[in-house]
This record gives sequence, structure tokens and C-alpha cells, in this order.
Amino acid sequence: MDIWRVASEATMLAFEAQAVVGYRIMGMAGFWAVTPHENTRMVKEKTNAFTEAGVAVTRAALSGARPDQIAGAGMKPLRQRTKSNAKRLAKRGPKLP
Repeated sequence: MDIWRVASEATMLAFEAQAVVGYRIMGMAGFWAVTPHENTRMVKEKTNAFTEAGVAVTRAALSGARPDQIAGAGMKPLRQRTKSNAKRLAKRGPKLP
């Protein structure tokens, strides 16, 4: 993974995270159809994703990986979550009366 790939992954992570935050806020406000357990899921997912990212970064660093590889390893579990959440929440759509 080179620096351009890391930059691209970071950009996509930011876009997807903002989309997920938007869907969840709209869900909390009653405008987006989310499950009743979305808030609990949100907290659990963050804990798991950041733990996995920390482990991946540590393993990559201890194995002598380059800085771009270390950053990429840390972003991978986060991107997996943001990508799947954005896709899943987008499908649910607005909450109609």
C-alpha cells in the first residue's frame, strides 16, 4: 500500500463515517428507519473496530512494516465497518408516517 492508497482509504473512511453519522442522527430524530437497537450497536461496533485497528497497527509496526502499511492496517477494520454500515443504513430509507 502506498501513500496515495492510504490517502484514498482515509478519504473514503471520512465520507462513509459522515454518512453513517447522518443516518443515525436522522434515525434518533425519527426521520430515518433504523432498528430499535441501533444506538447500542453503534457503541459496541466502535469499541470492537478500534480494538481491531489498534491490534492491526501494533502487529504491522512490530513486524517492521512501512508507515503507509501501518496506517493501512489500522484503517482496514474501520473501513469495513463504515462501508457496511453506510450500505445497510442507506437501504433502510426515510421513516414514512
